[in-house]
Amino acid sequence: MLIDVRLDDLTIPDTPACRGAYEVAARYHTPSLLNHSVRAYLWAAAYAKANGIAFDAELLYVSAMLHDIGLAPEFDSHTVPFEEAGGHVAWAFCAGAGWSAERRQRACEVIIRHMWDEVPVADDPEGHLLELSTGMDISGRRTDDIPAEVRKEVLALHPRLELAKEFTACVTEQGARKPDSLAGRFVRAGITERIARNPLDRPQA
Repeated sequence: MLIDVRLDDLTIPDTPACRGAYEVAARYHTPSLLNHSVRAYLWAAAYAKANGIAFDAELLYVSAMLHDIGLAPEFDSHTVPFEEAGGHVAWAFCAGAGWSAERRQRACEVIIRHMWDEVPVADDPEGHLLELSTGMDISGRRTDDIPAEVRKEVLALHPRLELAKEFTACVTEQGARKPDSLAGRFVRAGITERIARNPLDRPQA
């Protein structure tokens, strides 16, 4: 049975690590990618709340803020996929935040797994939620799983700006440079067409 969810129910944890992760994302991302990162957390938290999924809010928020940091020119890797580069950045960030080695590794795993086709919720709730929410925000997959009023309010607070254009360019470039990566596979499978059809880019009723 689904639980009713409102935007006021979705809390961003106020911890030094969360504030720092937002600051890093704001420093290195465009406004479009920064808003995407915030929405990724909010969609994940809303879905978890509606479906009764328990999760570590600090871990999920930090991972959401840093999940695309490997797309920033300063952290772009020519040897590993962008999600793996982002996972390494998160590990280093979380070490500086004083997280345990195990918790740093969890942030790294959650970020790498956001590009998987599916992450089992029983094995990794934070990875499951971030994989689901980033898919919602980028390609419009399962957006109806978020209540319409929550979608409308989140998009008003954190608008999409030029996300479709910017992310299409990023993933296409990553796929061309790293054809064996998941980005390359997604491009060949038509991700750019799905981005262009994302219902979140249409006016919300």
